Amino acid sequence: MYGRDPWGGPLEIAAADSATEDERSRNLQEYDRAALSRQLDETQQSWLLGHGEKMKKKKYVDLGCIMVSRKIFKWLVGCVAAAALVTVIITLIVKYAPRHHNHHPPPDNYTVALHSALKFFNAQRSGRLPKHNNVSWRRNSCTKDGIPHSIFKDLSGGYYDAGDAIKFNFPASFAMTMLSWSVIEYSAKYEAAGELQHVKDIIKWGSDYFLKTFNHTADSISQLVAQVGSGDTSNGNTRENDHYCWVRPEDIEYERPVTPCSSCSDLAAEMAAALAAASIVFKDNRAYSEKLVHGARTLYKFSRDQRGSYSRRSEASNFYNSTGYWDEFIWGATWLYYATGNTSYLQLATNPGLANHAGAFHGGPDYGVLSWDNKLTGAQVLLSRMRLFLSPGYPYEEMLRTFHNQTSIVMCSYLPFFTSFNRTKGGLIQLNHGRPQPLQYVVNAAFLATLFSDYLEAADTPGWYCGPNFYSTDVLRKFAETQLDYILGKNPRKMSYLVGYGNHYPKHVHHRGASMPKNKVKYSCKGGWKWRDSKKPNPNTIVGAMVAGPDKKDSFHDVRKNYNYTEPTLAGNAGLVAALVALSGDRRSGIDKNTLFSAVPPMFPTPPPPPAPWKP
Repeated sequence: MYGRDPWGGPLEIAAADSATEDERSRNLQEYDRAALSRQLDETQQSWLLGHGEKMKKKKYVDLGCIMVSRKIFKWLVGCVAAAALVTVIITLIVKYAPRHHNHHPPPDNYTVALHSALKFFNAQRSGRLPKHNNVSWRRNSCTKDGIPHSIFKDLSGGYYDAGDAIKFNFPASFAMTMLSWSVIEYSAKYEAAGELQHVKDIIKWGSDYFLKTFNHTADSISQLVAQVGSGDTSNGNTRENDHYCWVRPEDIEYERPVTPCSSCSDLAAEMAAALAAASIVFKDNRAYSEKLVHGARTLYKFSRDQRGSYSRRSEASNFYNSTGYWDEFIWGATWLYYATGNTSYLQLATNPGLANHAGAFHGGPDYGVLSWDNKLTGAQVLLSRMRLFLSPGYPYEEMLRTFHNQTSIVMCSYLPFFTSFNRTKGGLIQLNHGRPQPLQYVVNAAFLATLFSDYLEAADTPGWYCGPNFYSTDVLRKFAETQLDYILGKNPRKMSYLVGYGNHYPKHVHHRGASMPKNKVKYSCKGGWKWRDSKKPNPNTIVGAMVAGPDKKDSFHDVRKNYNYTEPTLAGNAGLVAALVALSGDRRSGIDKNTLFSAVPPMFPTPPPPPAPWKP
């Protein structure tokens, strides 16, 4: 019988009965020795193999799917640890190190000039000044203006018109209208410049004063105040007044007469425009806005009922003579329509008869020149806006299209390719045909040109036609920029006509408060003449005042007594502010298309009337 050796070899097994006990014992001993020998061999081999693997483990690291050299493994772990450490350090630095905020780019020249130009209105305030007025050499003044024991007993407040202390409502209301218009169109730019609240305070100061100059709570009135103070020096008049005397407003002791009027369509309609425009500016203050609207309605009704010019047979004709009231009718009606949405005002604004009386169809040397006296061009631009964005159609389309075409012609006249207006050698457009005080007209034109350019761009229109030639909106903007750059110093004299801007600007501004030192001396009417006649620079800098400007030869005389060169005005500065904000900041921000139409209801074109019945 054959069996298998338990250690793996073959084994022949004899029958049990044929083997003796001794033989079996010897065989078992031999088996035990052989098995022990094999066991020792396998143990030795196992030990030797195990030692080799341990040696291998010292040189390599088993990562499961791959064996990696221990040196490489240590290098990788070190790199990862170092990267983690660097990341932690950077994170801590970013989190706890002092932060340096990214500085905004410096403001452009127009924004810098805007900050200055608005300060001028602070210097012109009359009455009890607010704490934040920020003009160190001004104090409360003329707080007793008014007519005792009448509805006009308190006429404190408002603004002095120029370098004197007279308050003229006609140019002042135009100034406030222009400021309100600029805020309505460019509120985002004012806010970006940090001046939105400031300019609204300026407008409110003027609006609050206007409400004092008539019975604003009534539905109809019979008179309003046109002027406070007097400046008549004609025929050798030596009576103490705001032109004959040279004293600070704070030191005035002479009588300040109040001039009411009962037939003043131009003034009333202009004041209505000012209050209506301001009501849009303050539409978030519902109670105040409604008060302004009610006052505007009352004034406009008065202007239509009591026909006449405010300056006829009055002292104002020597300073701010009105040449007609038809343009104010259109101007006031346009603003009242935007403030109320009442179509009766739109019907008046687009009335061909009013437009004809205002000179819309027969031009003239001053056609297209926006000023405190002539608002036709401003009204045409405002109504062109309606056509561009609302397209009301019949029955307004015909006149709106006419106004739009006329606006296009006016814009053409501003361009250097046309000869409607001459230019000085230095490039200043002569909108007043070489007469004195040119800058107030230039800034108004710069504002309208920029505004109309923004209107076209907002309407996705790249330009407009002047005859057969097409011009892009860029040429309008370029015109406005060249004119403002001239005012800010790019002119033959290298002089800025904005006081406080740049290093070279007028130092002898025709202004009583600025020309007299801040001291405790109270000068008499004639005692202040020495400061008027002094050849020294003004002791107080009236920052932001735009002077009257150079003559038609680019010449300028920095002489205090010559107001045709050195006197600033409220209306002039308002136009400057409007032009500066229109050109300031990011051009892409453009106009606010909706604010001006906030009170205008949705417009659906009225179908034209049916044709007359056919008759054979």
